[in-house]
Amino acid sequence: MELAELAAEVDTFINNHGGYWKPEWLLSALTEELGELSRALQTFAGIREKNLPSDSSFIKDEIQEESGDLLFALLCLTNYFKIDVEKALLNTLKKYKARDLDT
Repeated sequence: MELAELAAEVDTFINNHGGYWKPEWLLSALTEELGELSRALQTFAGIREKNLPSDSSFIKDEIQEESGDLLFALLCLTNYFKIDVEKALLNTLKKYKARDLDT
């Protein structure tokens, strides 16, 4: 599934479940999910101890889950503003590629 299709699926889900929150709440959700991903990565890196099984695949599963949550929150925010997320990402890739040519 392409990114635009995923954004459309998120949009359908949100619209079927009460609609989008206000932008400041969407930003709060995005920030919260980033914090949860950060905690999972810190646990993986051994910076933060958490009562988790020693199996690193469990921690990687948590990183995957939090990455999905973060992406969902980001797609909610971009959908709210009717941003073409594929175009935004492609523009960013162009910017990074051009920047790397300068170095």
